[in-house]
Amino acid sequence: MKRINKIVLAWMITLLSPGIVAHSQTDYTSEIKVFQEELNTEFANPEESPLKEEDLAEFKALDFFPIDSSYRVEAEFVRSKDAAPFKMETTTARRPIYEKYGEVYFTLAGNKYRLNIYQSHDLREKEEYRTYLFLLFTDQTNGSESYGGGRFIDLQIPDGEQLILDFNKAYNPYCAYNAKYSCPIPPKENDMPMEIRAGVKKFHD
Repeated sequence: MKRINKIVLAWMITLLSPGIVAHSQTDYTSEIKVFQEELNTEFANPEESPLKEEDLAEFKALDFFPIDSSYRVEAEFVRSKDAAPFKMETTTARRPIYEKYGEVYFTLAGNKYRLNIYQSHDLREKEEYRTYLFLLFTDQTNGSESYGGGRFIDLQIPDGEQLILDFNKAYNPYCAYNAKYSCPIPPKENDMPMEIRAGVKKFHD
């Protein structure tokens, strides 16, 4: 985990008329395209890119699932009480300290889910990342259409009891592109028994 997105502003859709609904969908698509363009710009930049030198030389753009607003959901956020810090398992021997910050409850494709949200103790010591939260998850596209080790979504501490989850902003950890990186492994309790066909696909080199 290295990438940290900019603060995602709350998305509001006003259902006043068919014309406004269509405009809102256009704005939403534009928002996700900006996210994708930022990722592609990062990956194309030799100073930021996690790609191996030979992959960077051939890089054009990441592969994304089609933008689908049904994967943007409003979740109930429940803050964890007295959560003990723990050592997060990673793809290497590194064990960074994390804390279960809370849980989110939401409905997606007619099914109810609960996922854990985490906070990095290292990052919260830095002023610019003090409100940063982290969702790691796996789903049934892993290993086929998406990276086998799961994907991540960056979040911010919500002001209240609601939090927006947008799986169109799910991205791969850096170790999906280069084994030199150490990446957190999604806990088993964050495995979703469905296909999340949104966000970044696995890297094809």
